[in-house]
Amino acid sequence: MGLLDHVSEMFDCSSVGSKSFKKRKQLQTVEIKVKIDCEGCERKVRRAVEGMKGVSSVEIDPKQHKLTVVGYVEPEKVVSRVIHRTGKKAELWPYVPYDVVDHPYAPGVYDRKAPAGYVRYSQDPQVSQLARASSTEVRYTTAFSDENPAGCSVM
Repeated sequence: MGLLDHVSEMFDCSSVGSKSFKKRKQLQTVEIKVKIDCEGCERKVRRAVEGMKGVSSVEIDPKQHKLTVVGYVEPEKVVSRVIHRTGKKAELWPYVPYDVVDHPYAPGVYDRKAPAGYVRYSQDPQVSQLARASSTEVRYTTAFSDENPAGCSVM
């Protein structure tokens, strides 16, 4: 708190003896997935979010169907506002860059609808772990391995 805030609290007569501070919101970047087909949809989504209190900037990427909002806002409130004002399905951005995930082609992580270079983010340990190969798969892959001395000698 600055000096001016401190001085104004000392001489404030409205709250005698009670110090109730409002928790200040932090500056956040909220990324939302919203289907944007045309310029009209883009304009509708932009107007729905720009009117919110605390919004500093709004960026829309129609190719990735991505809305980025920077400001002193809560992510859940931004998503609910987009859904209410536009009538479109919206969710927090579920994708992470391809390089962040250990196994990007695992069954629960790979998503065909994800933008190029992204895969679905998954916190579930069962989904994110790579499934163990069955014994027949292991036999076939190790039979032709260079590290297997008893393997195939066709070469």
